[in-house]
Amino acid sequence: MFKHLPLSIAAVLALSLTACGTNSTTSKREEHIYAVSKPAPAPAQSGVAPVVATAQPGKKGPADTAHIVYFDFDSYTVRPADRPILESHARWMRSHPGQSLILQGHTDARGGIEYNLALGQKRAESVRSSLQTLGVDPARVEAVSYGKERLADSGTSEEAHQRNRRVEFEYR
Repeated sequence: MFKHLPLSIAAVLALSLTACGTNSTTSKREEHIYAVSKPAPAPAQSGVAPVVATAQPGKKGPADTAHIVYFDFDSYTVRPADRPILESHARWMRSHPGQSLILQGHTDARGGIEYNLALGQKRAESVRSSLQTLGVDPARVEAVSYGKERLADSGTSEEAHQRNRRVEFEYR
């Protein structure tokens, strides 16, 4: 099938497929339960405090709730501390049936384009799946990835990287 592709293109394609692959013996439900219930790995001992999301007045959606959740390095597991944010958004979505939501997955600037697009998508899908578990119709929620293309902070410090590893809630 890849007989006529240059070796470098075939290698990139193979790595991309490997990075995005899933275990075919694990159901989507099991993957979600694992992703939501698995405790987040302990952050590296860099002395950097984790980013805490704050409410963003003036945006659609719940006014008293953050519209961003943050992730640990190389992770798409929602942090237990961010569960109240998801619960608040789920309550708001259930009480506003005409609204739709776009979850925008982002990564920090480290890593390749394909890897970061896949990781950003996994982050957005993890939040979408959590909202579905909390009673939100998945047809009203779209998950997209921007990878490292829309950095919140262009710095190179660990603090900047933490601000970039996020999913943003955008109501339509």
